Amino acid sequence: MALVCFSGPACAGLFTEPDPDWKEGEYQVPAPLRDPALREIEVDSTSRNRVLIDENSLTVGGDGVVRYVMVARAGGGAENSTFEGIRCETREWRIYAAGRPGGQWANARDASWKPIVDSAYSRPRAVLANNYFCDGAVPPRDRDEVLRRLRGIDGGPLKPTP
Repeated sequence: MALVCFSGPACAGLFTEPDPDWKEGEYQVPAPLRDPALREIEVDSTSRNRVLIDENSLTVGGDGVVRYVMVARAGGGAENSTFEGIRCETREWRIYAAGRPGGQWANARDASWKPIVDSAYSRPRAVLANNYFCDGAVPPRDRDEVLRRLRGIDGGPLKPTP
């Protein structure tokens, strides 16, 4: 059986090992969410929960990590926000900080990198990595590329949220 790749970016990371000397770059926890530009992503059509990404918080670091604020809204009205990162090269994610009442951030208790798996808890990260942030093991070129995908200009199914 042969593996055929038709897209350079989608295939770029398939035949290389992750950089053993990789070091995470500097990052800043975003300002408290005051006027977030939230964009909903479709995660699970059977769930009443909504997952939203704050476009204002989105960055693509020189270290290849896509960082963003995710807001999860439960059907009953509860809301949680987290500042997270996805590393395309290794298909891992981590939470840097969790939102607190009043809009402040608290450092995450467990900020270790975890594999992206398609489980109920990490499904939003799998959707983000697969559909918006990563081309296989390659991160997006820049923030504008991710925003185009999130806004549906490059095929992303997201819609603005009121």
